[in-house]
Amino acid sequence: MTAPRTSRYARDVAVVAFAQSDHLRRTDELSEVEMVMPVLHEVLAATGLKAGEIGFTCSGSSDYLAGRAFSFTMTLDGVGAWPPISESHVEMDGAWALYEAWVKIQTGEADTALVYSYGKSSPGSLRDVLTRQLDPYYLAPLWPDAVALAALQAQALIDAGETDESALAAIAARSRADAAANPHAQLRGAVPQGDYQVRPLRTGDCPPVGDGAAAVVLAAGDLARQLCERPAWITGIDHRIEAHGPGLRDLTDSPSTRIAARHAGVFDAPVDTAELHAPFSSQEVVLRKALGLGGIGTDTGTDTGTGPGTETGPGTVAVNPSGGALAANPLMAAGLIRIGEAAARIHRGASDRAVAHATSGPCLQQNLVAVLEGDPR
Repeated sequence: MTAPRTSRYARDVAVVAFAQSDHLRRTDELSEVEMVMPVLHEVLAATGLKAGEIGFTCSGSSDYLAGRAFSFTMTLDGVGAWPPISESHVEMDGAWALYEAWVKIQTGEADTALVYSYGKSSPGSLRDVLTRQLDPYYLAPLWPDAVALAALQAQALIDAGETDESALAAIAARSRADAAANPHAQLRGAVPQGDYQVRPLRTGDCPPVGDGAAAVVLAAGDLARQLCERPAWITGIDHRIEAHGPGLRDLTDSPSTRIAARHAGVFDAPVDTAELHAPFSSQEVVLRKALGLGGIGTDTGTDTGTGPGTETGPGTVAVNPSGGALAANPLMAAGLIRIGEAAARIHRGASDRAVAHATSGPCLQQNLVAVLEGDPR
């Protein structure tokens, strides 16, 4: 039995459905529309709603990946051209699209929202593309890619005595083991750590490059209970940003995550599930500290290899039971998937209070934190 759920907002809003594609290394035979459409159909079918009954639609994607401006307008074909819809788009991970949709519902302008995001990273070199998000005057001309910057962060953690290469390997192994029970994951089961990509990060410490899509449906109040047997109520949500330049930050900590977590109410009560958007094993170390989840090998229960839907013991936290971003990291969708995976565990009764995290930018620059709770059982 859990404590009664409390809301700090004008309206109670819940995730009532979640769907995602299988995440694959390449989807050359599929356009972005063809990749997104089955996911949209699945998530709407789960609620019984039709596209015309959705009050607001918001998507998250990146034109850089598609290589053309306003590419997101093409995927609207997957939603349908008729009847006309109220629609918006963010050039961010879909978690931020969910935030915009949540705000829309809070204002009373909509009672339901469809949020979807997608990314096809396979057509080009993702490591090169991501350099374009760096400071254009001092950092971007040096072409440091995401892996090199994450390696700087990992080395800073090692130098500070907060982790070592064997601990990072254990995080990667646990994530891939948990992903064995996730049919959508790109990498599942035992995966060798492999060679160094950029020391101290090996292949197993880095996320796979792949294509994928995800979608959720939000609903307010009693409507949420009509659409879902056990809604995942968003009892807190907040996002914060840190300095653009990695050299201006302490890479061993994430104050923006901690601040967002505090404003979202993470620390108000224990959580039993944490879906963390940690594309690199070293970033899980940083996020655990910021969210007060402890480290691997402590009594948090996070090194037990529990798979999706598996309940942990009293007082334990299942961290990334889906396998997390180390098992599947579709750019622009991986953060929304963390919220969706946390909500899905609440839907099926495997979790009562979960924290979901999404990030964007180099070395955890921008961070969104949401708390999701189920009705007391």
